[in-house]
Amino acid sequence: MRVLVVDDDKLVCMSLKIILEADKEIEVVGIGHDGTEAIELFQQYEPDILLMDIRMKNMTGIDAASKILEKKRDAKILFLTTFTDDEYIIKALKIGAKGYLLKQDYDSIIPALRAVNIGQSVFGSDIVSKIPNLVSGEKKKNYQDYDLTAKEFEMIELIADGQSNKEIADTMFLSEGTVRNYLSNILLKLDLRDRTQVAIFYYRQLK
Repeated sequence: MRVLVVDDDKLVCMSLKIILEADKEIEVVGIGHDGTEAIELFQQYEPDILLMDIRMKNMTGIDAASKILEKKRDAKILFLTTFTDDEYIIKALKIGAKGYLLKQDYDSIIPALRAVNIGQSVFGSDIVSKIPNLVSGEKKKNYQDYDLTAKEFEMIELIADGQSNKEIADTMFLSEGTVRNYLSNILLKLDLRDRTQVAIFYYRQLK
């Protein structure tokens, strides 16, 4: 896994390099210190994942990520920051970041990188708990606008409530195999990759 690290604190960058490369499957291909460097280094190295801070000089991580994602929609960007500002979280969600973690939770960084690398989205528990309130004021659409059936919408609600496939199967009187099939159809219809994105979609668009 090739990772590009961008943070305006040089000590943080070096610490992250040491932590990440202690894992034999991770290579830190480059280090940058602001948003402008993030864009340049991303183009140069084409990393599997960009691990980046948000508040930096010259250009923020949010602005850099937005520019990168304009050119490469499937770029995997994971924010690592000390800030839980609502504005940053909403922007990270809207531009398509694959994750948002807090720096103090160092133990979760490598598992988060692994999850993002296989296409999952990762938002720390402190961040996930804020999402429903952050998106509650936005205009919602009816589930039928997305070609979803009533049963698919019910399943999305249960996913957003944090239920496992087994719990959903018990609630909806279905087999776990049928639940997995429904989930696959939901992901396909909504062009989403995983359950976390389904939950975020629900709170942002349907609730």
